[in-house]
Amino acid sequence: MHRPGAPERGGADVVVTDGPSALASAAADEAAAVLRRTVDRAGTAHAMFATGNSQLAFVDELVDPSRDVPWGDVVVFHMDEYVGIGPDHPASFERWIRRRITERVRPRAAHYLHGLADPGAECGRYAALLASHPLDLCCLGIGENGHLAFNDPGVADFDDVSDVKVVEIDDACRRQQVGEGHFAAETDVPRLAMTVTVPALMRAARVLAVVPETRKAAPVRAALRDPVSVACPASILRRTPQATVYLDPDSAALL
Repeated sequence: MHRPGAPERGGADVVVTDGPSALASAAADEAAAVLRRTVDRAGTAHAMFATGNSQLAFVDELVDPSRDVPWGDVVVFHMDEYVGIGPDHPASFERWIRRRITERVRPRAAHYLHGLADPGAECGRYAALLASHPLDLCCLGIGENGHLAFNDPGVADFDDVSDVKVVEIDDACRRQQVGEGHFAAETDVPRLAMTVTVPALMRAARVLAVVPETRKAAPVRAALRDPVSVACPASILRRTPQATVYLDPDSAALL
């Protein structure tokens, strides 16, 4: 595991691990330590998690009992959901969180964006929850188009006044959802989603970007080497000093 040069001043640290297993383990070690320290200090920890195939190994490591996370004192959030998809749809992110985290470790509480609710009202409800539960930890990925959550290049706003909003999913992101096996065809992917916005994600006390796989090499390079811009929403990590980006040799190949 190594750190490829000094991080940009005021921005995320970058750690390149020896492989995908090492990446998942290292990121889970830090996430578990953050949750333990926060519970020891404050009695409760508030944590937000991304979903998707790139997060599977990391989450499996984090919920392992050997990590000794005090899940009974952790409140869990997720960061996005398709508009019009119910909680038991195979592609539902609520379902992903339930199956991968909450049903396995039984946290104190879990809060979800409900895809079948009125989108505007649901965004307001979820924003109020986030305001009353400031995030201690945000674990996210970087999309193939550089997105964070569903903040695609066309809708991302580094100065967004909303904490949760309705967005139109761009074509590259829709193709990613099909490629990961969540939908049979691009036409099956909903056009709209609700997402936690970039400022709300970056407001967490600690931000961990968990980014394995060759398909992430190009967006990782854009995020860490190109100008900081909504053309690659993940580039905001370079202005986020409390963040660490965890990579493996494949995702770091173009750095």
